[in-house]
Amino acid sequence: MSQPVSLLFGVHAHQPVGNFPSVLIDAHLRCYKPFLQVLYRYPEFRFAVHFSGWLLDYLLLHYPEDMALLREMVARNQVELFGAGDTEPVLAVIPNRDRIGQIETFSTKLAEKLGQRPQGAWLTERVWESTVVPALTDCGIRYVIVDDYHFLCAGKTAAELNGFFTTEEDSRKLDLFPISESLRYRIPFAPADETVAYLESLADLHPSHARTASIYFDDIEKFGIWPETYQWVYEKGWLEQFIQKVLASPKIRTQHYSEYHASEKTRGIVYLPTVSYIEMNEWSLPAPSANAYSDLIQQAKEQGWFEHKKAHLRGGIWKNFFSRYPESNWMHKRMLSLSARLAALPQSLHKPLMLQKLYESQANDAYWHGLFGGLYLPHLRRAVYHALVELEAMLDACSPRPPYFTEDTDLDGIEETYCQNGLLQTVVKRDPYASICELDAYALGHNFGDTLRNQTEHYYRKIQSGGEDSSAHSGDGIASAHDRVSYKHDISAADIVADDHPRSLFVDRLDGLFVHYRNLEPVLENQHYESSNTAHPIRKYITLHDHTLQVMYRFDVKMQSLFCTEINLAMPSCDGMGGRYIHQGHVPCGFGQCLQLKDLIEITLEDDTLGGSIVLKTSASVSFQAQPHFSVSQSESGFEKIMQATTLLLEWPVTAQELIITLEIRRHFALST
Repeated sequence: MSQPVSLLFGVHAHQPVGNFPSVLIDAHLRCYKPFLQVLYRYPEFRFAVHFSGWLLDYLLLHYPEDMALLREMVARNQVELFGAGDTEPVLAVIPNRDRIGQIETFSTKLAEKLGQRPQGAWLTERVWESTVVPALTDCGIRYVIVDDYHFLCAGKTAAELNGFFTTEEDSRKLDLFPISESLRYRIPFAPADETVAYLESLADLHPSHARTASIYFDDIEKFGIWPETYQWVYEKGWLEQFIQKVLASPKIRTQHYSEYHASEKTRGIVYLPTVSYIEMNEWSLPAPSANAYSDLIQQAKEQGWFEHKKAHLRGGIWKNFFSRYPESNWMHKRMLSLSARLAALPQSLHKPLMLQKLYESQANDAYWHGLFGGLYLPHLRRAVYHALVELEAMLDACSPRPPYFTEDTDLDGIEETYCQNGLLQTVVKRDPYASICELDAYALGHNFGDTLRNQTEHYYRKIQSGGEDSSAHSGDGIASAHDRVSYKHDISAADIVADDHPRSLFVDRLDGLFVHYRNLEPVLENQHYESSNTAHPIRKYITLHDHTLQVMYRFDVKMQSLFCTEINLAMPSCDGMGGRYIHQGHVPCGFGQCLQLKDLIEITLEDDTLGGSIVLKTSASVSFQAQPHFSVSQSESGFEKIMQATTLLLEWPVTAQELIITLEIRRHFALST
């Protein structure tokens, strides 16, 4: 006679570091609060939960009554807490010392705030590399959860995945639970009775001496935040129906992972390949490869062999995002550099805030892009850069850097020149454009070069083919966001054209053609670049003076040409209400609108979110044009246009030998009362 199936039910709650307060409030009201309130009414329903560290801090501060419910459920042994890195980093892409620090920080926080130190851990985006095993085990983690797909890629069959397995690395042992894809796609989208019937069917599949585990661990945001799920899960009662039917079933028993782990034996040794969940295979590939991969998957499904052989149709790995997106790679390598500087700093000079800022800069969300915005969301990148710039300033105060140095930070074979005076920092890419790829204001904790160039994405095919808005239901349930085609904004063909140049500061054109420079060695406080066109030589000088960046151009006075420079500025307010141009005492428009001015000498870009402004001045009048730079992204809510930067175009006929452009960065101080 078969034993009841052990339902190991877990949810993962996460919000990115730096997310908008309005998003957090909405997520709490539509998901975290009602979920906890429903589960609290059923003490017999045991489940696991992982709240990422930054989100947990926010909820403890702003919603202590809901966290009191969670604390009580922990105390009465209804809830098992899962650990992870504190700021939800992808452990595989940060140094081992930071893995240990992040995991230990969060485990200690759970013990102090909620009364339980975790034995299990959630792996961010289920990114598995065997190199993370030592850090996890050294921090007291005994098991982690990954997708069943990981095991299929290692040669296991679906029928074998009814318990946990063991792996090892560098003499450390770690147990692995396979999350059921069937449950991930049923919960909470299929009707509750169908889902429970599926769970009951598992009880008869395996012999009585080995208790079958049905393993579920997925985003809690699917319980209220994803489209239609709030009405489905709470108003129509899916969650309550599911809990009641599970508790009433003699064939299902809810257990903690820790209970199952303590009472059962491993199913054997396993070595998993480097892999994440199956959707990441497509997202992490460049568009041409992603399209080919998607076509192959579709062909396999149409021919009926996908489910049997999907483990052999592997695409990219998570680290491909660093290869796909130069902006992601740049952030990552800047983070690694600062981590190394902090590690080398004498312990007596360490401050807790330094470690906090380092960990914030390692939060995963801004480094990648799939169904969710991630890298495409400026406020998430801004949070990473804010942490990096603040950390760099603290490190410079303890261990000063030289004002000028050159290195290949992002390992792309092209060196960058750093110039900093303690107030500002420019990083110039020593490629033919000789443009500024990073402009940091330390007082504001902001990188004005934090933009995103447009590149072709695999999901553009759906837009180009005229895919219709769809929210088709599957049976009597609701559609997953993975299966939808929907639009938040109107998208035109022009919106998805890839950029042919970097979206940096001071990208120059002569008569409409890009100016290519060769680098001359910096002299004292001057970065000097000379155009490679000897018939029309142009010299470009980049210098810093206190809070002002100065770019000077020197021309051959015999030139009869139009010269243009493009300045892409990451302004935090984007197309919101807080960003505006100020010209001659008036506000002509905000950053989200286009602006054209003739004979411009001075204009101010004021940003409430930034708490500061940029004053642009020219030594001679120029023709000025400003326009918002948008990119097209996909999210669980549909395709959308997101403003990345304001693009300034300054043009003038070359009639003088010299022209100087300055950007003065000012910090605004609020009046105290």
